[in-house]
Amino acid sequence: MTSRILTAAAWPYANGPRHIGHVSGFAVPADVFSRYQRMAGNDVLMVSGTDEHGTAIQVKADSEGVTARQTADKYHQVIVEDLQGLGLSYDLYTRTTTLNHRSVVQELFTSLHRNGYVVAKKQMGALSPSTGRTLADRYIEGECPFCGDPGARGDQCDNCGRQLDPIDLKNPRSRIDGEVPQFVETEHFFLDLPALAEQLQQWLATRTDWRPNVIRFSEQFAKELQPRAITRDLDWGVPIPLEGWSEASMKRIYVWFDAVIGYLSASVEWAKRVGDPDAWKKWWHDGGAESYYFMGKDNITFHTVIWPGILLGANGAGSLGGTPSDVLGTLDLPTEIVSSEFLTMSGSKFSSSRNKVIYVRDFLRDFGPDALRYYIAVAGPENQDTDFTWDEFVRRTNFELANEWGNLVNRSVSMAHKNVGSIPAAGDLTDADQALLDACAGGYATIGELLGRAKFKQAITEAMRIVSLANKYLSDEEPWKKKDDPARRDTILHVALQAVQDCNTLLTPFLPHAAQKVYEALGGTGVWAAQPEIVTVSEEGAPDYPVLMGDYASEAARWESAPIAVGTPLAKPTPIFAKLDETLGETGPEWAPVQAG
Repeated sequence: MTSRILTAAAWPYANGPRHIGHVSGFAVPADVFSRYQRMAGNDVLMVSGTDEHGTAIQVKADSEGVTARQTADKYHQVIVEDLQGLGLSYDLYTRTTTLNHRSVVQELFTSLHRNGYVVAKKQMGALSPSTGRTLADRYIEGECPFCGDPGARGDQCDNCGRQLDPIDLKNPRSRIDGEVPQFVETEHFFLDLPALAEQLQQWLATRTDWRPNVIRFSEQFAKELQPRAITRDLDWGVPIPLEGWSEASMKRIYVWFDAVIGYLSASVEWAKRVGDPDAWKKWWHDGGAESYYFMGKDNITFHTVIWPGILLGANGAGSLGGTPSDVLGTLDLPTEIVSSEFLTMSGSKFSSSRNKVIYVRDFLRDFGPDALRYYIAVAGPENQDTDFTWDEFVRRTNFELANEWGNLVNRSVSMAHKNVGSIPAAGDLTDADQALLDACAGGYATIGELLGRAKFKQAITEAMRIVSLANKYLSDEEPWKKKDDPARRDTILHVALQAVQDCNTLLTPFLPHAAQKVYEALGGTGVWAAQPEIVTVSEEGAPDYPVLMGDYASEAARWESAPIAVGTPLAKPTPIFAKLDETLGETGPEWAPVQAG
């Protein structure tokens, strides 16, 4: 039976180009998952966009001597191009500066306020002494008052998981310029999380199949909920939709509140763009879909506690009661949170300011998308922080992609082309022939089950194990020595090509660009694995902007073993993967940062 799947990938921030650490957490895993679900016959809606509001965008704009809007426009374009280059199959990748997003954010804010979960109160706000602007909580760091960690942020401590306010920190300083913040009294609206705590804790208790790190952080966070500010003294963001506040030039909705609502607003925008304005409801109402949220570990509690709290409050499901929005209705809470750890370099996080960064577009230019996608899947930070090294990348590319998978495709197709000119028919099968065919056919259930549970590393390891079996089969059966027995030679080649086709299907979610090439090498025509397209769209009353969309229903890839078509002409193949110069493993390309030790 067909299921509906909402894939909600975290929103990259528009204060610069994205690096490979970013896409290893939110982007590639979400796409692998979505591609598998589509191939399995499920109805997928994959949405996200560029997160463009907040202090960090204004700070970046100031440093570049442009407006915040110009900065957002610039980096949204860069990010769209990078994600398209990676082959991320978004049904819609949009942005938060749209009028549609503003409308949905304001509707949720209004619903929460009407239901009593948004309250105004005064607090001590942190300002930059040199600019007079609000310093966002995440841009203030200092010593955690609970565990003493020196790198705690003004919103939470990643070390102990506790929620914080900037004024709680010991020795606070601005992460932007090192200034000591100035704390002044200001009035803001707060999300009354304590009024939602009981319902959140009850709901979290039902999430027993989440990853252990996700459950651990979430349960700790939910035990100590405090009202959380959802407005800020800033002129760059979504206006507050209340009388007396909407006209205030320096009062805006806080970027964290606005950004998590993007999953919903992007779904609403997608429905409008495909000509069915109510279609989004199939993924958000009455348990009609399973929803999977993909992000790095630093965003866990925003998706497991804060976002569900917003949804509960807007639905009127907290301790204060209330009614759902007439516009949005009762909204479903997340099904699964798929959080990755950090991809690091030389033991620490990627950092543009410290020149410890590998940008996606540099990587794509020199190595293409699938080598990066493969590395993230097989050696990325799925369950623990993982150090990226050029040596490991070169080894994985040369010995696994090129030697194992690429060579299997090349020699199987090449021998069939040379000896037959087409896909040969099979004669009587031996036990060895049948064993390989059974291993390939059995891979669909095993690997599909792993992909459905977001176990990407295990899934691709199993797929490559089957590739190894196919390589061993060819080496053992030696079809090149069967010139005097063409029937046996053709049977071996038939079985090998069937294995290539099956392995290609099993690897398609991970390697969609290579999968298209292999499909064509086997004589296939048309689209096997569809790719996203950059489309410039319009919105009444606002400037045009680029988005990612795609026609994924047109692709031929299905999660099932299909018999290869005997007699299909085969051309001489070209290499699927190029081997890398092994000296790259020492320092990487010229543009790469130098790795320690």
